[in-house]
Amino acid sequence: MKDISAVSHLSKDIFDLNTISKESQQIKVRVERKKFKKFAIIISGFNSESDAKDVEKYLKKKLACGGTTKNKTVEIQSNNKDKVKELLILKGYQKELIDA
Repeated sequence: MKDISAVSHLSKDIFDLNTISKESQQIKVRVERKKFKKFAIIISGFNSESDAKDVEKYLKKKLACGGTTKNKTVEIQSNNKDKVKELLILKGYQKELIDA
C-alpha cells in the first residue's frame, strides 16, 4: 500500500511538500572573510530552521569541512562558492533562485 499524505490525501510519490518548498525559496550565497585570513560561505534565505540544518549537514559531508546553523542561516568553512551552488542545485533548489 502506498503512503498517503495527511495534507493532500495524495500519494507521497506524487505530492511532496518538501520539494515544493525548496523550489520556491530565494537562497543567497556569499563569501565572508573571517579571522586569520580564513573564509566562510554564508547561505541564507531558508524558510525553516530544519531546512537550514539539513542543508548544513549535506554540505559539510560533501565538502568535508566544518559549519554551523544559526537563525535559519548556514555558515560553511570553505571558499568554494561555485561548488556550494552546484550542490544546492543537486539538493533540489532552483538554479534561478540561488543568488551567488
